[in-house]
Amino acid sequence: MTDVRITCITLSDTNAIHEHITHVGSPQFNPQGSKWTVAQVIAAIEKKEHTFHVTDEYGNTAYVGVVDPKDGRKKFIRTYADGKWNNNLLSLPQC
Repeated sequence: MTDVRITCITLSDTNAIHEHITHVGSPQFNPQGSKWTVAQVIAAIEKKEHTFHVTDEYGNTAYVGVVDPKDGRKKFIRTYADGKWNNNLLSLPQC
């Protein structure tokens, strides 16, 4: 299992009512290139193939988890640190 550091994100169409993350970027190996789709990240986490994380400028690490709203909406990814879900991914620069 490889631990993958996410360094940037790609958001959906900026004209949409609600933007969402469509891809994450990583300088580490990915068979499809330097970006992973959110679906690829979710599949890799659920299959326990990889873990994903972000690191801030102070060296603090937050791991990425899969959120399943169970209300008909699609699964999505979010960081988890200090026992809380948060939005560290949205603070990353655009890829």
